[in-house]
Amino acid sequence: MRSEESGLSVQEAAALIRDASALLVCAGAGMGVDSGLPDFRGTEGFWRAYPPYARLGLRFEELADPVHFADDPALAWGFYGHRLALYRQTVPHAGFAVLRRWAEDRPTRVFTSNVDGQFQVAGFAEQDVAEVHGSIHHLQCLADCGQEIWPADEVPEIDETTMRARAPLPSCPGCGALARPNILMFGDWSWDPARSGPGLQKLHEWIRTHRRDLAVVEIGAGTAVPTVRRESELATAASGRLVRINVREPEVRHGRGVGIAEPAAATLQALDDRLRDGVPPPRDR
Repeated sequence: MRSEESGLSVQEAAALIRDASALLVCAGAGMGVDSGLPDFRGTEGFWRAYPPYARLGLRFEELADPVHFADDPALAWGFYGHRLALYRQTVPHAGFAVLRRWAEDRPTRVFTSNVDGQFQVAGFAEQDVAEVHGSIHHLQCLADCGQEIWPADEVPEIDETTMRARAPLPSCPGCGALARPNILMFGDWSWDPARSGPGLQKLHEWIRTHRRDLAVVEIGAGTAVPTVRRESELATAASGRLVRINVREPEVRHGRGVGIAEPAAATLQALDDRLRDGVPPPRDR
C-alpha cells in the first residue's frame, strides 16, 4: 500500500474508533508476529521456524493433531512443549499497550483464535478475553477421566535437535494419565470446551448489548481459517465500524469498514497517534 493510501486509511479507521462507545478486538495469528512469534503461514514459513520438522517432512497441520498424543506422545509434547516455553518467554509488542489504553476509555472485549495468552500478559483481564480455540496454558486429561481443566504449571524439557519431549511428560492430577493442551486442534473431537465456552457465550451477550455503537479492530486474521474474520464481520453488521489490519489480506468485502495492509504494532501506534491528536474528517478519495 502506498504511504498516502495508508495514511488515509489510518485516518478513516481512527474516525471509526473515535465515534464508537464500545470496542471489540478480534485477533488472529498475525497479532503476535511483531512480538517475534511465528504465524505458521504456509509450509515453508513453518519449516523456517522449526527446521527439525522440515527434515522430517512434517507440516503444521500434521503436528497439530490430537492423534499424536496417543500414538507418539514425545513427538506431540515436543511440538506443544516448545510452543508453551516460547509463549512464556515472549513479551507482547507495544500494540498491546495501545489497546489497553483504549480499553480504559470504553468497554472493551477480546475475541481471539490465538492460544498464546498474550492478551492476559499484556494486562487484559481473564474474563475479558474469549479464546475460541482454547489456551496452551491449560491442560486436560487425555483419558477424559472427569478431571477439570487445570493450569499448565510445568513445561516439559525438549530436545531441540529432534523436537521430542523428554520424560516425564505432563500428566493428569486426577488419574495419572497423559495430559494434553486444552487447545482445539485439527480433527479434534476430544477437546474440552468447558473453560472457553462460557467466555464465548458471555462475549456474544456483550456484543448484542453494544452492537449498534460497537467498533471492531481485527488484527492479523486471515482467510485460511476464517473464524476470527467471521466474528468481526458479524459483530459489525449493525454499526459498519470494522477496522481490518492485515499485511496480506486487508480487503473488506462484506459490509463497511477500512482495511490497512500494514503490520499490527506500527498500525496500532499510528491509530493511537491520530486519536490523541484528534481525527480530522477524511477527504474524498
